[in-house]
Amino acid sequence: MSTEQSRSAREAQPAPGALLLCRAEPDSVAPVARLLREDMLLAPAGDGWSVLLPEGRPWQEGGEPIDRVLSGWALALAVGAPWPVLALWWDTERAGYSLASGFRRPVGYEWLANGTPAGVEEAMHTFAGRLGLDPVLDVRSLDELTRPDPASDARARLRGLLAVLRRAGVDLPGGLAPGDSAERLRAAVREGPHTRLAQGVSRSEGDGADRRGTREDRPGPWPAWAAAPWGSVLSVAQIAAGLPLTAWGLHRRSGGWTTAGALLLAHGTLGLAGAPVRPPD
Repeated sequence: MSTEQSRSAREAQPAPGALLLCRAEPDSVAPVARLLREDMLLAPAGDGWSVLLPEGRPWQEGGEPIDRVLSGWALALAVGAPWPVLALWWDTERAGYSLASGFRRPVGYEWLANGTPAGVEEAMHTFAGRLGLDPVLDVRSLDELTRPDPASDARARLRGLLAVLRRAGVDLPGGLAPGDSAERLRAAVREGPHTRLAQGVSRSEGDGADRRGTREDRPGPWPAWAAAPWGSVLSVAQIAAGLPLTAWGLHRRSGGWTTAGALLLAHGTLGLAGAPVRPPD
């Protein structure tokens, strides 16, 4: 095989990539996204939706599998928040999604690279119910994605999923396409007029100026609900859930679940720390 043919064969393979969809406006998502400890591009993705594009380092460097990383991030963003988070991911062998919502167990589905369904059909019905999709029209479309279709590969399956979500208000920025590499995704959205960088807390805390202000005169990463009457209760619940999740992730050597547990601990601790000083709106 010639060098040009080898290059074409590599380019034809779906490059690993991922994105996160939050059912919330970017202003609400940004403070929570900082705690993922990964720089991400954040942009509007339709009416009441936001998209997060991670750099993808955990899987690009040969670490945790992409589906585990994204499932952990989705859970971390959704636990204790009033919005669901949908992770879409793909690599050279598979593609799929994971939906996290509150403290409930995440639900997901995946397809092989050639589009062969490799999930449980009931997961699609749970997915539709948690997002409040149409129980007839949307569920029928989702059921089609669980049936064999030689003409649809994994990328086409994800496009079909997004077509259903468009009826729920999702509208990805121009240029975003499932199956593209992380670099192409970020390049497509980087120059958008409403795109911002959600810096991971481990990086942004290195700026001394960010640490010199008091809680009252800088926004910091305090959760928006910290001052609510129920804020302390939710913070304690997050800490209680984060401890065993972190321990389980460490035991299984799972970076995604360890990150999710650590984020719960950090989020809960920040909520308790911010509650006494953040006045109610």
